[in-house]
Amino acid sequence: MRTAADRLAELLGHFVTGPLPVRLHAWDGSTAGPADAPRVTLRSSAALRRLLWQPGELGLAEAYVSGDLDVAGDLAQALSRAGRAVRDQGTARPGPGALAAAGALAVRLGAAGPPPRRPDGRARLGGRLHTTARDRAAISHHYDLSNDFYALLLDESMAYSCGYWARPDDPAYGLADAQRDKLELICRKLGLRAGDRLLDVGCGWGSLTVHAAREHKVRVTAVTLSRAQRDFVADRCVREGVASLVDVEHGHWRHIEAAGFDAASVVEMGEHVGDAEYPVFAAKLHGALRPGGRLFVQQMSRGANAPGGGPFIETYIAPDMHMRPVGKTLDVLESSGFEARHVESVREHYARTINAWRDRLESQWSRFEALVGTTTCRVWRLYLAGASLAFAERRMGVDQILAVRPTRDGASGMPSTPAAWYGPDGRR
Repeated sequence: MRTAADRLAELLGHFVTGPLPVRLHAWDGSTAGPADAPRVTLRSSAALRRLLWQPGELGLAEAYVSGDLDVAGDLAQALSRAGRAVRDQGTARPGPGALAAAGALAVRLGAAGPPPRRPDGRARLGGRLHTTARDRAAISHHYDLSNDFYALLLDESMAYSCGYWARPDDPAYGLADAQRDKLELICRKLGLRAGDRLLDVGCGWGSLTVHAAREHKVRVTAVTLSRAQRDFVADRCVREGVASLVDVEHGHWRHIEAAGFDAASVVEMGEHVGDAEYPVFAAKLHGALRPGGRLFVQQMSRGANAPGGGPFIETYIAPDMHMRPVGKTLDVLESSGFEARHVESVREHYARTINAWRDRLESQWSRFEALVGTTTCRVWRLYLAGASLAFAERRMGVDQILAVRPTRDGASGMPSTPAAWYGPDGRR
C-alpha cells in the first residue's frame, strides 16, 4: 500500500523537476524526500485542501499559519533552501494530462471537500483605494495590533524600520545601538540644529521624533494616521521630557497644512501612500519645506513584479502597500521640485534588523502568544522570516534618499562631502 508521503511526493513531482526540495512528513507518519532537505510536516489533508481552493503563495501561507503545515528548524533557512532547490531544478509546466493526474492524486489524499476555514487576521478593507477612511483602516490593521506587542518586538526606541549597523562585527553591538545610530544618521543627513522645525510624517511610536527633540533640541510636528500611535507618542513625549518641543497630530498626510519647515522625514511611510498618489504626496512635502529645506526618505524598494509585497503580506500584514524602485521615487521627487543629493542602500542592514526582531519573537514566544494569540504569532513568524530572506537575497531593497528644496537662486546649503554624517573618522 502506498503511503501518504509517497503520493505527496508524486503530486509534487508534477510541478518540480529533479529531487524533491523538501523532506515530507505526512499525517500517517510516512516520509519521503531527501533526508538532508528542509523538513515539512503536513498534519492533515486540510493543507492540501487549502492549496486546492487557493493555489499558490497565499494557500501555502494559510496552511502554515493555521498549523496544518509546519516547518522544522529555522523557517528562513528552510524557505531559502527550498527556494534555491526549486530555482536550481526549474519548475515543470504540467500539461492537461499531468494536471488531471495531480488532481486525482490530491483527491485520493483527501483534498476534496468544502473550503477550510480561513485563519483569523485577514485585513478587511472597503471603499475606494487610498481614500482617507480606507488608508486609516489599512494603517490600523497593521499598527494598532497592540502597542505591547510592538514594545516586546522592538528595542526601547520603538523604531519599526531598518536600523543602521555601524559596527556589525562588534558582538556587544545590538539592535538598540543600530537603531540609535540610524536615528542619529537621519538627523545628521537632515543637518538638524537647535530650534529647527522638523516635520515627521508617519512618526510611528515616536523614535525619530523623540531623538531629534531630545538630542538636537528640534521642534517637531509628528503626524500619524494611527490613533493608538498618536496617544502613545504624546504620552511618551511627556515621560521623556520633550513635550514642549513636540506637537503630535492624528491625521492623514493630505491634511498637513503647516509650512516653512527646515526638514521633513518619511521613514518607511511612503509605502502606504499609493503609486498614483505619490506625486501629490511629494508635492505636499515640497510645499511644507522652506527653500533650502531638506527631505529624508527611507523606503523599501521593490520592482514591478510584486510592488505590494505579495499576496500573503497584502492580505495579512500591510494591505494597500506599494513599493516602487528607488529610481522611480527619485523621478517623482525631482518632478516635484526637489534636487536629489544622496542615495544610500542599506539592504543588508534590514536583514540584520529583521533577524533581531525574529530572535525576540522566538525567545519570548509564550509572551507574544499571550498578547495576540498563536495564529497572529505564526503570521508574524512567517512574515519576518520571508522578509529577512527577501532582503538578504536582493529581492527587496531599502534605500535612504536625501533631497533638498533648492532656493530660488539654486543654492542647496548642502555640505561639500557627506563625511561628517558618519562620525569624526568618516567610518560607516
